[in-house]
Amino acid sequence: MSMRNLLLVLTFSVLLFNENYIKAEPVPNADADASLRIKAEQGDAAAQNELGIMYANGESMAQDDKQAAFWFRKAAEQGYAKAQLILGLMYSEGQGGMVKDYKLAASLFRKAAEQGLAIAQYNLGVLYASGEGVMHDARLAVSWYQKAAEQGEAIAQNNLGAMFAYGDGVAQDDKQAAFWYRKAAEQGLPTAQNNLGAMYVKGEGVVQDDKQAVAWYRKAAEQGNAEAQNNLAVMYANGKDMTQDDKQAAFWFSQAANQDEAIAQFNLGQMYFNGTGVPQDYVQAYMWTNLAAAQELEQALRVRDSLISVLTPSQIEAGQKRVRDWIATHPQAVGAIQ
Repeated sequence: MSMRNLLLVLTFSVLLFNENYIKAEPVPNADADASLRIKAEQGDAAAQNELGIMYANGESMAQDDKQAAFWFRKAAEQGYAKAQLILGLMYSEGQGGMVKDYKLAASLFRKAAEQGLAIAQYNLGVLYASGEGVMHDARLAVSWYQKAAEQGEAIAQNNLGAMFAYGDGVAQDDKQAAFWYRKAAEQGLPTAQNNLGAMYVKGEGVVQDDKQAVAWYRKAAEQGNAEAQNNLAVMYANGKDMTQDDKQAAFWFSQAANQDEAIAQFNLGQMYFNGTGVPQDYVQAYMWTNLAAAQELEQALRVRDSLISVLTPSQIEAGQKRVRDWIATHPQAVGAIQ
């Protein structure tokens, strides 16, 4: 994805969007549970929503998505915004025995969004940006992101920043992009931290500053953001506002590569090929280059073909085995064997 990536993901701000809900070991309280159920059965929308959350999380009862959906629907039909949001998400993901239906999800998100629920506004913006369940409309995506962003929703702030950065649905404006990235980055959102770091590298919307770039990349990298890990590694490799350090570069490339970040896999393969920051190892070089090539990374495809022409058959076989072993322990990886 681009360094200014949008988070086009339907999401809760926390599990099943109950901002007061903290997942912990449940403390059985039969009287409280019975009282909640009575309220829910008497039509209390907040109790119905809470009972749905308990079923969804398996709190004080067996986990049951269908029962969760039943109670969320009861609350949603009474106009309870949080239940509308959750039910919309269940439709978007095909949970609770429901067929995936983005159109119904969009309808539910809209009902919650029009009541001012920020995370519902964000999710409705996602659907307008992706054109799922509604006609694609970047301007409406911007509008809903902005409503959520102005309420402090970090993920919406990041996406609004990206829309300004690309000029998608709004006039291109790097200063506004950096403004919204910063809002989200200061809340700890790693994608926004990485995006803000990229703005500092290029001096777009901010005064060019490698030190600031490194600082933001590091914040995101330490939270596990693969793109930021690769970017931080590049800064170490190039000695950007820090002592050039190939070992640190290799370390961060490795962190990103093991998350299946194609460019990091390619970069790590190059380091193994040249013995830069790591012991020279042509088999490792082939393995990482092959994994990157499997994701159609153009430079990796070229280098892999070159490696095949210079490596021995035994080295290629060993590299293919390492690819298979790596994929076996990373089942979500895109990698394929060549």
